[in-house]
Amino acid sequence: MKSTLAQVRTYERSVQLLMVNQFTINLGFYMLMPYLATHLAGPLGLAGWLVGLILGVRNFSQQGMFLVGGTLADRFGYKPMIIAGMVLRIVGFATLGLVESVPALIAASAATGLAGALFNPATRAYLAADAGERRVEAFALFNVFYQAGILLGPLVGMALTGIDFRVTCLTAAGIFAVLSIVQIRALPARRADDTKSGADSRRESVLVQWRGILANRPFLLFSLAMVGSYVMTFQVYLALPLEVRRLGGEGQFGTAAVAVLFAVSGLSTILGQTRVTAWCKARMEPGRALVWGLLAMGLAFVPLLLATAVPVPDGGLGLWLLAAVPPALSALLLALGTMIAYPFEMDTIVRLSGNRLVATHYGLYNTICGIGITVGNLLTGAALDAARNAGMSALPWIVLSLLGLGCAAALYGLDRTGRLATPKSASESVPATA
Repeated sequence: MKSTLAQVRTYERSVQLLMVNQFTINLGFYMLMPYLATHLAGPLGLAGWLVGLILGVRNFSQQGMFLVGGTLADRFGYKPMIIAGMVLRIVGFATLGLVESVPALIAASAATGLAGALFNPATRAYLAADAGERRVEAFALFNVFYQAGILLGPLVGMALTGIDFRVTCLTAAGIFAVLSIVQIRALPARRADDTKSGADSRRESVLVQWRGILANRPFLLFSLAMVGSYVMTFQVYLALPLEVRRLGGEGQFGTAAVAVLFAVSGLSTILGQTRVTAWCKARMEPGRALVWGLLAMGLAFVPLLLATAVPVPDGGLGLWLLAAVPPALSALLLALGTMIAYPFEMDTIVRLSGNRLVATHYGLYNTICGIGITVGNLLTGAALDAARNAGMSALPWIVLSLLGLGCAAALYGLDRTGRLATPKSASESVPATA
């Protein structure tokens, strides 16, 4: 960790602050959101469909508004959108803890989602701009801080929710309030016009800009090819915990084994991300690194596939090992695949944008991947149900492994045909007129 902090200090103050910001954002978010459903269904006594609606509104408002958030960041500057997102999170989190009416809860949930749509594309575009030629390394460090927040947030939230869920909400809102003040005072102003985008981008209409991005075929093909990576990594929250509980039960062992999955994923990234990125950058081109990252994600489900050939013990240590070890190995391989791919993925988006309207490209990319995650999770859930009903426990792991191999093959094709290379000019990559 000391070497990671030493690397962070070699960047400009803005980049350092963005990394600390991301850690704090995830700390505040994940100390609250994992416990929201329990609060809504328990103390508030809401029906299951209402709980699903409130949680779904947050996800829809974030994924659906990423493109708008990115466009606003390119048009009005990165810092205003980051601050606006922080303020919305303060209001949204405080409201979730203080109100009980369904309309207010839906509005608060929508505000928290819109907040993410505002600051996420702006943060990544800002980081890419100020990191310059060291983008890949900067995004590797960014992922370390990102995962650290995810790892620590639920632990803090568990302690606070044990007191009262309102304490958790107000603490999370307070964290975002402090973060907003720090950013207002310390984060330098930055806008897309400070990069190669050029001041003429602000004179274009939004529809012209969007049509130009939609005409950027390499970017769209890359986005679609990467959707599978998000579907696979999301299984740490869906398929892997379900498999643990299917074999290990809902008791203390199942809860502890699921916690181990998250710990394996987060700690491996914190400890290994910068080393993995340095190793990959020294030995392979970005396109090749992306292919290997997707291959690792696809292979992550092989331990679970092999485990289906092992007779399930009636109980004892054998059952516990079968319930915990294969999912933990899968979580580790998924984390490794993400460590390989993520920094080069973020860098590739900047290159395919021609360094023009970068936040808007990030916004559209996040929207495409968000839709893919929703569809992918529905299909994964259907595969899990079908496997359970038909007695074919290997089916979900075969499907997910094939998804990884298919996405890796698609990226290999894009790389071999030169579609992942830096465009000769921004005008060639993203037409200025349409």
